[in-house]
Amino acid sequence: MVSYRVARASEYLVITGCGIDDIKLAKKAWILPGQSFNRFDVSPVNYTFEVQAMSSEKLSFVLPAVFTIGPRVDNHEALLKYAKLLSSHDRQSNHVKELVKGVIEGETRVLAASMTMEDVFKGTKDFKKEVFDKVQLELDQFGLLIYNANIKQLVDVPGHEYFSYLGQKTQMEAANQAKVDVAEAKMKGAVGAKLREGQTVQNAAKIDAETKIIATQRQGQGKKEELKVQAEVKIFENQRDAEVAEANAELATKKAKWAQLAQLAEVESVKAVAIKEAELQREVELKNALTRTEKLKAEYLSKASVEYDVKVQEANWELYKKQKQAEAALYEKQKSAEAQKLAAEAQFFARQQAADGELYAKKKEAEGMVAAAEAQGVYVRTLLKAFNGNYAALRDYLMINGGMFQQIAQINAGAVKGLQPKISIWTNGDGSSVGANGVDGSASGALKEIAGLYKTLPNLLQTVEDQTGMTPPTWLAASSGTPK
Repeated sequence: MVSYRVARASEYLVITGCGIDDIKLAKKAWILPGQSFNRFDVSPVNYTFEVQAMSSEKLSFVLPAVFTIGPRVDNHEALLKYAKLLSSHDRQSNHVKELVKGVIEGETRVLAASMTMEDVFKGTKDFKKEVFDKVQLELDQFGLLIYNANIKQLVDVPGHEYFSYLGQKTQMEAANQAKVDVAEAKMKGAVGAKLREGQTVQNAAKIDAETKIIATQRQGQGKKEELKVQAEVKIFENQRDAEVAEANAELATKKAKWAQLAQLAEVESVKAVAIKEAELQREVELKNALTRTEKLKAEYLSKASVEYDVKVQEANWELYKKQKQAEAALYEKQKSAEAQKLAAEAQFFARQQAADGELYAKKKEAEGMVAAAEAQGVYVRTLLKAFNGNYAALRDYLMINGGMFQQIAQINAGAVKGLQPKISIWTNGDGSSVGANGVDGSASGALKEIAGLYKTLPNLLQTVEDQTGMTPPTWLAASSGTPK
């Protein structure tokens, strides 16, 4: 029966059966006849363990831990592994719990055996990370993922009070440190009081001295500021004089530069006129030279051009004539090749038609032989059926009908021709005889001859059998079965 199944948000459908090679995971699917399905939840589950381990110093301790483990939903291959291996078990079942517990205990014990108790106690974070990584590596083959791992405070094993002694040691160290701190605080209080009194006297004297120093500094600073202002005024006056002198010098420089530029512009204008005049003269001479060149070129080049055109026309004519001759030869060869090709195709077609005719004749001859053989088979089957399946009777009939006995007699006659064979004479027992000439003197000789022939028939058949090896038909032997 076909049904449509839908999984909840935290579930998957695992489907097997007809049309599915291995298994199929889906959130919703049609379940066809010949298929079965199962639901499994992928939400993580908390597993609480108390792992008893031993450090490298052979000290036992208990490691309480809580692992949050569930199927890896972000990896399809891992989800397939979980569906194949663990989906048939309840997540809270002892099977899954023992599996996870075995992996965690094994990896934790191996890791703890390689560390000292001090390393385990002080490096809890590193120890937790190592356990997490190694356990996750083992759980990957089941498609499980550690969502969270929480390792609680280490606990002593009964009979091994390492952590209690360590706690007592810490308490005693804290108490002794507190006593030292109290004594040190009292010492600091007494010394601090005396120190404060001395500091008060020192600070008062220091303040008086600093007051005198500051007053003297103030007076000197005022004098310094006055001198500084006078110096700045003098510097400003000197700067103003320098700026005026610099402005005068710059003005004189600019005047000289302007005069130089004016003279230079005048010279440049004169030279520019001369340069322009020279350029114009050069262009005039260049034009005159070009005119003379063109004239000479027209005189001599026109004649050369005419001769060149004549030579080109003659060369083109020779080339055209050779091209036409080559094209004619090529056309003749192409037509000859086409004629040979047509003759070969005609000869091939004639041979092909002759071969097809001969093949058709052979085919028809074979079909005629097959038809004759089929007709002969029908004829023989009909005769055999008429003789009720008696093969010997059929053979004798075919031999008689085919004139085989006559042929045997002719062959035997030809074999003894010219010889003197032995002639057997049988009597009919009533005093008359049958000779070679077959003459009888009585009135009823014809009937007697016939009766005598029938009486001698067994001996005749025996002679035929002796000479040819062929037995007479059973019906003939039965009708003529008289004693010899």
